[in-house]
Amino acid sequence: TWGNRHIRARRSTDGGSSWGPEITITNPGFQGGGTTVDETTGDILAFVEENHPPANIFIYRSSDDGLTWKKESPTIRPDSQGHHPSMHMNDHGTTLRHGKYKGRLIRPTRFYAGKNDREKWPEHYTNAIYSDDHGKTWQTSEPFPENGTGEACLVELSDGSLYYNSRVHWQERPKNTRRREARSTDGGHTWKNFRIIDILPDGHQHRSYGCMGGLVRLPIDGQDILIFSNIDTPNATREQGTVWASFDGGKTWPVKRLILPGPSGYSALNAGRPGTPSEGYIYLHAETNNGSPGARFP
Repeated sequence: TWGNRHIRARRSTDGGSSWGPEITITNPGFQGGGTTVDETTGDILAFVEENHPPANIFIYRSSDDGLTWKKESPTIRPDSQGHHPSMHMNDHGTTLRHGKYKGRLIRPTRFYAGKNDREKWPEHYTNAIYSDDHGKTWQTSEPFPENGTGEACLVELSDGSLYYNSRVHWQERPKNTRRREARSTDGGHTWKNFRIIDILPDGHQHRSYGCMGGLVRLPIDGQDILIFSNIDTPNATREQGTVWASFDGGKTWPVKRLILPGPSGYSALNAGRPGTPSEGYIYLHAETNNGSPGARFP
């Protein structure tokens, strides 16, 4: 899905080899980040905001694999500080599959502190929302353990814990051109074990502003193989779309590969589904100077 004036989607039924015509989800509307799949019901949830956040939030739900969409007005409860979240430019989230919180929908969100102005950045923080009733009501988590953050991604690990990876844009934070992480063992309500990930860049390294990245856990039972995407360049420009691999649930990132030479910016990742034409593939979607191409690789 995409769009900042009206929201559209395309579908592929052959694992990404080809894509069908544009489907209008809503017009007008402002992109609320990636879509979330309810693995229990098969529904797809697209979050849409009325305009650039903070703004009113709606969900558009598809129960026929993205062919048609229906508008809903979800209940989204604030966090413990009374702050309501925004969805904008956060990753797609997931359905939890293990342990006590199996079936829970969760996706990263952010608190804008009223507007996205530099003087407000010290009050910004990233967080998450989660739902135990298939997206009708949502609870906002406790804040991520660092202010000045936003645009995050998360995955569930094989033991049911959550790994959270975030952009930072506040220039007063230490090592402010590297990614941040935290973890949750309570289904995404609180975030602990904050760490700056020295090996993972957050945008180009000539300013403290960061760049939205992608994250996916490969669907391999009992293994926590994670793929992360961002840019990796010595130059003061957004270029060189790159992926990194972790084989231990994000503790280390020993492998990286250049996927998109040349201009590259915001990115998102996903993995193919077992038993479908997409099985075995990793999908990278990134912005460039020539639109927003996708890459598919085994």
